[in-house]
Amino acid sequence: MAKGLGKGINAFFPELDTREEEAVKEISIKECRPNPYQPRKTFHVDAIDELKESIIEYGILQPLIVRKSIKGYEIVVGERRFRAAKEAGLSTIPVIVKDLTDEKMMELALLENLQREDLTPIEEAFAYSNLIKELGITQEELSKRLGKSRSHIANLVRLLSLPEQITALINNGELSMGHGRALLGLKDKEKIIPVVDKIRKETLNVRQVEQLIINLNEKIPQNKKKVPVKKDIFITERENRLRDHLGTSVSIHKGKRKGKIEIEFFSDDDLDRILEMFK
Repeated sequence: MAKGLGKGINAFFPELDTREEEAVKEISIKECRPNPYQPRKTFHVDAIDELKESIIEYGILQPLIVRKSIKGYEIVVGERRFRAAKEAGLSTIPVIVKDLTDEKMMELALLENLQREDLTPIEEAFAYSNLIKELGITQEELSKRLGKSRSHIANLVRLLSLPEQITALINNGELSMGHGRALLGLKDKEKIIPVVDKIRKETLNVRQVEQLIINLNEKIPQNKKKVPVKKDIFITERENRLRDHLGTSVSIHKGKRKGKIEIEFFSDDDLDRILEMFK
């Protein structure tokens, strides 16, 4: 279960309590349509087939949650069961009908997937971004509503500023979220595709990519090795704390008499987000 969601969905949405037996009803599967706010875009065929076989043998053990729409019903929770039931050839499915707003539907669809931890980083990022826009709330407010840290949400949403072909590679698992975060630090954005090609060709890990980007940003020739400067462990620990809190790269430079803190931002919106945290 995803961290911060241990209380279960009903803790966030008491109106979804489905313990009343009389609330369950059978409706035609043809009357249902997928959740328009479903954050998960990929449904693995093997998983659907496995669930289909279970439904054929035991039936649908847990009813779907739906809401009434102009044309039939929209699935709020249980789209995977819906798809498997169609594959199994069922004509009706058990459901519980709930009266939910679009906002509640979006939140619930995201929470259900977060609890199962089966969203890709990009699917999760798009879900957070859509909720922020549709609900008109800040990342801080969303973090409180979902039980996720603000830095986690910020780090994922920032991935969406990468080129589409890069987010596609993260989405299908060819690049990790760590690779994506490292690529965000590349100053010359025209070099991002060649860097990604190098990552894939040489199977570079995140640490190697971070060093590569540092070298590129400082315009250090790749055939010359930079002698690493060992940073004080306490300075590094404070950099990490600030980075996790602010959701961006932070560097602390300590001199004999004074020092400075460098905080990276990638757009005007990102700068406003960081400044808002200091209020």
